[in-house]
Amino acid sequence: MKFNHESIEINSGLMLVLTLLAISIGGLVEIAPLYYIEDTIEKVDGVRPYTPLEQRGRDIYVREGCYTCHSQMIRPFRDEDMRYGHYSLAAESQYDHPFQWGSKRTGPDLARVGGKYSNAWQTQHLNNPRDVVPESIMPSYPWLLKNDLDYSDIDARLRALRTVGVPYSTNDEEYAANVEKFGVEVAEMLDINKAEKNLLAQAQSQNWDGDNTRLTEMDALVAYLQVLGTMVDFTKYDEGYFAEFR
Repeated sequence: MKFNHESIEINSGLMLVLTLLAISIGGLVEIAPLYYIEDTIEKVDGVRPYTPLEQRGRDIYVREGCYTCHSQMIRPFRDEDMRYGHYSLAAESQYDHPFQWGSKRTGPDLARVGGKYSNAWQTQHLNNPRDVVPESIMPSYPWLLKNDLDYSDIDARLRALRTVGVPYSTNDEEYAANVEKFGVEVAEMLDINKAEKNLLAQAQSQNWDGDNTRLTEMDALVAYLQVLGTMVDFTKYDEGYFAEFR
């Protein structure tokens, strides 16, 4: 017998109940897996929270809307593996708030872009993409070189991330836990009490934007791009999922 949808659509009470039921089921499907998060995120060596400079770069990346054209998740398909590299692991995004997986690729996926190009190339590409890729339709971002990087609130930014589970440290106990988990060098970079000092030290460690006399937004964004996909040693996984294709 054909179901009469009109009887539901003209009955506001029934429509409300069925709508709430549908939302409840959808919400349950989305929320229930979070209670088993330890089982859904594999443990992968090397993944760490972003340093203060990298995090400021990520903030700028989000501010400029880069995620609207570039995804940061490589799907487990042969063509994606061959073009971009090993498919993305859930653990790689465990400290990302919000994550930048995306679903639209006007430009290529950036999950493995770190180290693929030099700092100079990244700077030139962001300043005017057509200088390095003549056919590019990506907009230019010249103000990144002109704007000094504002890091006055970097400790507050890291504290906000700490409240949602990113293991930045504020005391000796948390610092010791990070030493055990990430090692001394990384634990030092995750100390909120030294956030500004660490940001400046990393900014001065490389010539990110081609000008060592200033600290710009370009410095931070390039530092962020250059770390993407570099934390995990994927040679350990070469015998895995795509071995049959190689």
